[in-house]
Amino acid sequence: MDHHADLIVLGAGQSGLATAALAPRHGFARTLVLEAAEQAGGSWPGYYHSLTLFSPARYSSLPGMRFPGDGDRYPTRDEVVDYLRAYARRLDADIRTSTTVTSVLPRDGAWTVRTQDGAEFTARTVVAASGAFRSPHTPDVPGNEEFAGQSLHAADYRSPEPFSGQRVVVVGGGNSAVQIAAELGAATVTTLASRRPIGWMKQRPLGRDVHWWFKHTRFDIAPLSGLLEKMPVSVLDDGHYRTALDTHGVERREMFSRLTADGVVWADGTKEPVDAVIWATGYRLTYPYLNGSGALNADGRPRHRGGVATVPGLGFVGMEFQRSFSSNTLRGVGRDAAHVMSRLSRSR
Repeated sequence: MDHHADLIVLGAGQSGLATAALAPRHGFARTLVLEAAEQAGGSWPGYYHSLTLFSPARYSSLPGMRFPGDGDRYPTRDEVVDYLRAYARRLDADIRTSTTVTSVLPRDGAWTVRTQDGAEFTARTVVAASGAFRSPHTPDVPGNEEFAGQSLHAADYRSPEPFSGQRVVVVGGGNSAVQIAAELGAATVTTLASRRPIGWMKQRPLGRDVHWWFKHTRFDIAPLSGLLEKMPVSVLDDGHYRTALDTHGVERREMFSRLTADGVVWADGTKEPVDAVIWATGYRLTYPYLNGSGALNADGRPRHRGGVATVPGLGFVGMEFQRSFSSNTLRGVGRDAAHVMSRLSRSR
């Protein structure tokens, strides 16, 4: 078994696969992709069953392979998984699944990558493409430990059936929170809790999908990452989700102030019994395998510029707002991967 490569990519989700696809164009002849899961696809197979992309298929492709079917439709989770696995099969790369990386450390001008099963790999260049969805974030709300109901992150939510007939609060103001609350409303008494009102954005302004406007105004690639991180979250909708929330009586309320043993205390002081709380509150970047590498700051966040680490031979792909609004999306990771590969190839 060859344990040396020109490039090692950590993660076989959309970011890692896009990086591996572009590697040969930048002079990396031998690419090794290490993936902890049993198959390629990253976090997509674990998302809730009804997840639907907010970008049409024509704007949801990785480099070199068009997303199949009607370009104007909005693909489902399972379609994305099938697409990513088909994409992986086409790659000129050695993809090793069921391989959990435990450490990535510099040694003698190269990187040494160790795995949970004791294997060791080396490469001059490494790209970390697996940190964006490793750590679901749940806010520290008073009463968290006291609450006796079910408390789970959206990462662990699959479908509404287990909650049938219950009272459920979905926490969050983004696309996932709205999608989950909309489908739960048909089977449960559901409330959507958020710190600010939902910021609705039309899916098809002036008859064109918003992603058409993003592309033709070049907003998708504008280097506004610092500004975008501070903007309120918007929810894209063609009217379907607002209608579903209204039809099923899903009320949006200001975030509750605390949890109790059997429910929540709302901001106005009223108490309500609740069976389950679903936290659609995002993820935190985490790269535990890079501890001790010099690539992370004191908070564990990567030291980088546009995805190129401050330590030689290391890059990142798949971070939200890494370089633009579309970073960490199917339509945007290819651009970020190309940028990182270009910079890393020059520094070899």
